[in-house]
Amino acid sequence: MRIIVVGGGPAGMMAAGHAAQAGAKVILLERNRRLGRKLAITGKGRGNITNAADIESMIRQYPGNGPFLYGPLYRFSNEDLRNFFQTLGVPTVVERGGRVFPESQRAQDIVSALEKFLASNNVEIRRESRVTSLLLSNGRVEGVKCNDEVISADAVIVATGGVSYPATGSSGDGYILAKQAGHTIIEPLPALVPLETKEKWVKDITGLALKNVTAKLYVNEQLIAEEFGEMLFTHYGISGPIILTISRQAVMALAQKKQVQIKLNLKPALTVEQLDARILRDFKKNIRKQFKNSLNDLLPRRLIDTIIQIAQIPPEMPVNQISKKQRQALLRTLTELTLHIKSVRPLSEAIVTAGGVAVSEIQPTTMASNLVEGLYFAGEVIDVDGNTGGYNLQAAFSTGYVAGVSAAKKE
Repeated sequence: MRIIVVGGGPAGMMAAGHAAQAGAKVILLERNRRLGRKLAITGKGRGNITNAADIESMIRQYPGNGPFLYGPLYRFSNEDLRNFFQTLGVPTVVERGGRVFPESQRAQDIVSALEKFLASNNVEIRRESRVTSLLLSNGRVEGVKCNDEVISADAVIVATGGVSYPATGSSGDGYILAKQAGHTIIEPLPALVPLETKEKWVKDITGLALKNVTAKLYVNEQLIAEEFGEMLFTHYGISGPIILTISRQAVMALAQKKQVQIKLNLKPALTVEQLDARILRDFKKNIRKQFKNSLNDLLPRRLIDTIIQIAQIPPEMPVNQISKKQRQALLRTLTELTLHIKSVRPLSEAIVTAGGVAVSEIQPTTMASNLVEGLYFAGEVIDVDGNTGGYNLQAAFSTGYVAGVSAAKKE
């Protein structure tokens, strides 16, 4: 039995290796010179391949069609994935938030292990090979057209990724192939994407990272989501883990022309009363100083001028002249630092894509197409997306595994 896998990312490599291990003759077609280009940069190059959460908790971390993943995740779980890489000589470690990384802290070791897995199972790899169309006949797939060459096959697995990070080869080719087969494509939108703000002052603190803050997302003044953790100011707005996590709801709201705001609590560990008491203590300690010199123990130095400006308190004012009304303005600024979101960064800058091949047209137990016999899908090309923390790669590995094994066994 011959199987063609289109795409050499995490889902494609997993599918190809396991299909070959199950006895199929497998050809992996990758448009880039190197396999796993996007995988090699995940987790800032450290390789956040999965999360250690239990399956039920993981499902809740996929805002985009999480229930579709019940079958794949139970069939090839996060523990299965860690054991798989352990056998390939890449032990893993669990870090904060359940994030799982290779012990070496190198994402490239994950890519190398997968390449070793492909080689040990005699997968034929053809690089710089772009598939332009499927060969279809009488409701089944019979191969592909690649670089003007016709390659026949008993099954084809499409694992081309989404359209985020196009420099790594994710150009949306899989959507074209799926459409050719009659599949519905849910409009691709950016997920896990930085946000652009109307406020210009963010430029003044570009590169400032904050830890242990809370971000609340409001849509038309209604609280929609809340995240605690790290964030980053950029020249255009905001980014970082907690911003990326709530960005999906922001994307959907902006697409519907709704008003989107994010309110930051810079001191979420304290109640307003406790924070007020803390400020009063700092004021007492710095009673003879100017206001601008009284916040060094409370805030990062780079953030002080911005907070003073937003609170509208004269920076040169002596601390002992600060009124209760002004102190309350400072409290509001620290606990409800408001940012008006005007847009999101381009789809090309998103970590993952929301949208893709409609899950209603794919069998979750096998990843087989409901429309065309012998056609399978795996990875980000499917309309499934998760939060940060290793969830998206786990989805890619699990669906890739299921697609590869199922295609080889003609399930």
